Order: sequence, then structure tokens, then C-alpha cells
Amino acid sequence: MRKAMPALLLSASCALSACSEESVLSDAPPSETRAAPTSAASGDVAPTSAASGDAAPPDVAPEDVRVRAAAKLMPPALNYEDARAKLEAGVGGLFIPSWADPELLSDGPRGVNALREEMGRDFEVSIDFEGGRVQRFSEILGDYPSPQAMAEGHSPDEVEALATEIGHSLRAYGVTVDFAPVLDVDGGDLEVVGDRAFSTDPEAAGDYGAAFARGLQAAGVKAVFKHFPGHGRASGDTHLGEAVTPPLEELYGHEFVSFHNALPQAPDAALMMGHLVVPGLGEEPASLNPRAYQLAREELGYDGTIYTDDLGGMASISENFSVPEAVAAALAAGADMPLWSTDEDINAVIDAAAEVVAQQEGN
Repeated sequence: MRKAMPALLLSASCALSACSEESVLSDAPPSETRAAPTSAASGDVAPTSAASGDAAPPDVAPEDVRVRAAAKLMPPALNYEDARAKLEAGVGGLFIPSWADPELLSDGPRGVNALREEMGRDFEVSIDFEGGRVQRFSEILGDYPSPQAMAEGHSPDEVEALATEIGHSLRAYGVTVDFAPVLDVDGGDLEVVGDRAFSTDPEAAGDYGAAFARGLQAAGVKAVFKHFPGHGRASGDTHLGEAVTPPLEELYGHEFVSFHNALPQAPDAALMMGHLVVPGLGEEPASLNPRAYQLAREELGYDGTIYTDDLGGMASISENFSVPEAVAAALAAGADMPLWSTDEDINAVIDAAAEVVAQQEGN
């Protein structure tokens, strides 16, 4: 699969120019990491071949390309020093995995809020907080029922109020993006979805998802609808390996319904692209597939930010791509902000991203 990487990047770039639970569930740290995080404490980044003048158009300085590429990335923040080094490298956001230093979510000198003051600039800070099985640092941020339980016991208005409470808690500790709610429609057979979904009914899943999103946003936290194009009836769990959805023509009447229903009710929410393979849309996972991004833009009429699902900690991607490869492929395919949860050399990822950005800007 890695030998096919250049062809994947080339096809994604061409498409762009043509069309103008040792997993995130368990969120356990990977047993091995490819590289230690950068320890650089300065904002100076040495030029690399990936950001050379050969890759950038003649009228764009290579360092400017690299700056713009870094701003599109959302790596994990493991602790205060790691977060600061990545921000000094220029990244636009940080993702807090469950194995991060809890002090990042504190009012103290090693918290996210203190980091913002030190950096003197704003940046996104994201977390997975759905309620139920997927709520990181609940001992700090609070303990809430699963989406399924929310929908079974509450009206959409009550769920909206509950999500506002969650949002206030997240925001108080510096979190600005919540990778929730799930708009997947529970198909009954996949543990990875199950009670993380609001309903087995697509319309209800959309209504409750929109209510949750509005609640987060009322508290100043960006909601992110996931996992387009829909994980509820997939063949497996993308955390564990490849997962294939029903054929594309079947998704219109089921998986897409919850997204169609939710987006107009919460138009400021963002979207997460899952790693699902869709028969009829190509062989690549959606997160690396330009046709999937085109589908989201055209079918849903969505023009906001599209994040990827975790490109480092999920076997559907990591079995075939390194993080720099996956990030480059996702950007070339149409992602606005790729994210990953594993420990990587941030400069290597920025180098890979800069090559794509230079190519895009030169088209």
C-alpha cells in the first residue's frame, strides 16, 4: 500500500484542481511511537527539502508555505512542554488524548489557558467528549450519559441544555472544539457505534445531534458532526482495520439523512471525515479520498471546516500509512485540518504537509 502513496497523492491533487479501542474509544497510548515529539523551544524552524524552493511557486517564499501548512495541522498535546513546542512549530490546533497530562486541563500554570497567555495567540484545542463511553477526563470535565441515554430520557431541548453545560465545562479549561456529536445511525451490530449514537432512526439522530451541537456552541465550543459518510452499518471498526459501508446508493436514504437533517439546524457545526471505504466512491478510505470530500461539499452543501478522524491511532490508516503520508494524502484530498493522536516528529509532518500546500498553491 505504501508503494501506491505517490499515486494516491497525485490523484487527490488532480481531483482538487479539477473540481475548484486500543483506539480512540479506549484511547490508550500506542505501545510504540515512530518518533519522539519535537523538543524545540524556539519558533525557528530549519528549512528542509520538503519545503524547498523547488516545491513552492517562485513568488512564494518556502518558509511562508511551511507556515501555512503547519497552521492546518492538529497534533496531540501530551503535556505543557510538548504543546508549547508544537505551537512554536506553527500548528493551528492541539488535540488532547486521554493519556495527556491532566494538568493541561487545569487552572494552573501548566494548563491550556496559561499556555494561551504565554503564546500570545489563539489556537484551537480539541477533545473527544460525547458523553457515556467517550468522555475524556470526566473526573475534571464532568460525567454525562451516553448519547443513546440522552435521547431515550430527554427531549431535544433538554439535550441542548445538557450540551450547553458540557460546553461551559470544556470552555472553562480552554477546550474550544468538541469532536461530538455522533451522527452515525446505530445499525445494532457494531460495538464501536452502539450507544454512542442518538438513535437507530436517521431523522431522530439528526434532530438530537443538532440539539447537542447547538448546546455546545451556545457555550462557545465548536461542535463537530461525525463520522461522515456514516459508520453505523459498516463492516467493521475503523479503529481495528478497514471498514466498508453499504454501497453509495444505499447511503442516500439512510446514513446521509441524519447529516441532511442536522446541518441546517446547526449550520455553524464542523464535520469530521471518517476512514470508511464506500463502494462506488473508490477504494481509498474517505479521509484520504477526494471524492468523499467532494460528496460532502456537494451532497450536503457543506462549506465549513472538515477535520479528519485520527490518522495515527486507527488501524484503518496506520496499517498502510505513516502519519506524514496520511496527513499529506488527507490535505491533498480536501481535508481542512488533519488530526492524529500518536507521538510523531512534528517537523516531519509539517514537511510532508508543506509539499502538498506548495503543489496546491502552484496549481
